[in-house]
This record gives sequence, structure tokens and C-alpha cells, in this order.
Amino acid sequence: MAGGKKMAKTAESQCPVARTFGIIGQRWTALILRDLLLHGACRFQDLQNGLVGIAPTTLSKRLKALENQGIIERRFYSSHPPRAEYVLTRKGRDLGPIIEAMRDWGERHAETPSPDQPES
Repeated sequence: MAGGKKMAKTAESQCPVARTFGIIGQRWTALILRDLLLHGACRFQDLQNGLVGIAPTTLSKRLKALENQGIIERRFYSSHPPRAEYVLTRKGRDLGPIIEAMRDWGERHAETPSPDQPES
């Protein structure tokens, strides 16, 4: 069975869907991308205010990971004190159709939780 696990892992790394999911599949990442696609450049606080429930450390980690992947870049708009905003790169904007497809699928197939039903 050990050979099967190795083969599955190799096949997964060859799969473009798996590689894409490895980049954008963590919780909150697609929502960060959604907000940047909808609003353009955003400051950290803007993103945190729009993503109710995200911890600042989680947001920071997700932004750093997206920056490391070349999907977003951090632009400084003030040097004293240093202040930055986050913008999508061309690579990040290329994810737009994926996020739109997720929205469209959600509108057609995912039920909206009722007010008395907790969100997961």
C-alpha cells in the first residue's frame, strides 16, 4: 500500500486542480481574493473588517502566502509610519473566473443558512 500512497501523491502534484487548490484552498483565502477582486486595493484593516470572524494572525498568514505565490503584492502608500495596501497581480486577477464560478455555483446550489442556523 505504501506504493499506492506515493503514486497518489505524485498524481496529485501533477494535477492542476490539486495544485490550484493547494494555493487557494485554505479557509479564508478565496474570500480574501473575492474582496480584492471586488474592491481593488485594500488595506489590512479593510480586509479584516470585511471578513467577519477572521483572526488578524490568520489574515496575516493568508496574505503572506498569497504574496509568496505572486498572487498579490503589497504596496506602500506611506513611509512614516509605513502603511501598505494589498493588490492583485496579473496572476491573481487570472483567478477571477474561478472565484466568479464559485459564486455562481453557490447561488445555484448552496443554501443560504437560516438566521437561527449557525454558520460553519
